[in-house]
Amino acid sequence: MAQADFEDKVFKELDFIKKQLLEIREDMVDIDCVLTDEERKLVDESYGHQKEGKLMTFSEVKKELGL
Repeated sequence: MAQADFEDKVFKELDFIKKQLLEIREDMVDIDCVLTDEERKLVDESYGHQKEGKLMTFSEVKKELGL
């Protein structure tokens, strides 16, 4: 009887831990969605280039390269 009580307690604890892990996973930030300082700088520079008209579309690049 003590063995069965112990097993029930272990399974309940494991279920609790599993639920907590699922909650943690839901709240985690996807590291691929976070920019480094260097990446942020590059994005900001790109916005500046766009405003200055220095960017080319992919179609324009292909045409210039003869592709």
